[in-house]
Amino acid sequence: MNETIAFTPLTAADREPIARLLHRALVHWYESRLGQGARFGDSPDPFTLFPEVYEALDPGECVTARTDSGEIVGVCFSHERETHVSVGIVATSPDAGGRGIAKKMMSLVLEKAKRLGKPARLVSSLLNLDSFSLYTRLGFVPGAIFQDLLITVPESGMAVAAPAGIEHVREAVLADATRIADFEHSQQGIRREKDFAFFIRNEVGAWRVLVSEIGGDVNGFLAMSVHPSFTMIGPGVAADEGIAIALLWKALDGLRGKTLVFLAPCAASTLVRTAYAWGARNVELHVGQSTGPVAVAKGIVFPTFMPETA
Repeated sequence: MNETIAFTPLTAADREPIARLLHRALVHWYESRLGQGARFGDSPDPFTLFPEVYEALDPGECVTARTDSGEIVGVCFSHERETHVSVGIVATSPDAGGRGIAKKMMSLVLEKAKRLGKPARLVSSLLNLDSFSLYTRLGFVPGAIFQDLLITVPESGMAVAAPAGIEHVREAVLADATRIADFEHSQQGIRREKDFAFFIRNEVGAWRVLVSEIGGDVNGFLAMSVHPSFTMIGPGVAADEGIAIALLWKALDGLRGKTLVFLAPCAASTLVRTAYAWGARNVELHVGQSTGPVAVAKGIVFPTFMPETA
């Protein structure tokens, strides 16, 4: 008899098994396809941050796939936002391929989005054609393409002078969460105030949020995870490339001695060339996708993966 798979929410006891699954799935795929498994390290311990953050932000939203014996062989992170349902990392055990587990987990999320009357959104790797194909079969439509840029910040800080506009960048406070959410909605047509309040409160994980403001009006923001397990810049939005460059320089200068990844829109050529000049190099490509009509976006976006920027 074939083993059945049950699809259930994540529990507190699942955090270590989920971490092991995420680590194993990523190492296996990147090593078998690209010879880059080492980029995810030798230990699954850092990946416990994913279920910790998602459960703190949206308890019960994560979907897990379990065998009859209780083994977790799949996980799909998602959460509802004001304007959409966002899909985070989706992973299945290398031993459980070909059983439709990822498709079923995604279908459950899409059913939730349909009940809520909201589109689903995600950012997926363009190097993983299996997942890209799955998402497009499920009705996702590709949009903006992003470059994953790897950079090492010198121990002494950024080696280039601060760019114009840096004088308008400051640390965000909790009162900024609504204003940041309103600004992102005006630029990108999506809203997620709860995420920004979560970042600024900084109770689970380790976060910083920068905001750019002129004359009392927000014209950009940039959040970042500074947790040792997951150092990454994003999410963020800026009204133009100049503001994006100022926010990025300030964020990087505060991460001295760190090697990290950030995503930038391929179409933002000035931002990308500036990042190259700072020593950044391409390591991957991602694409934003949505099941619903996508509003005409403005500004410059810095996506991220936890919680996902979609």
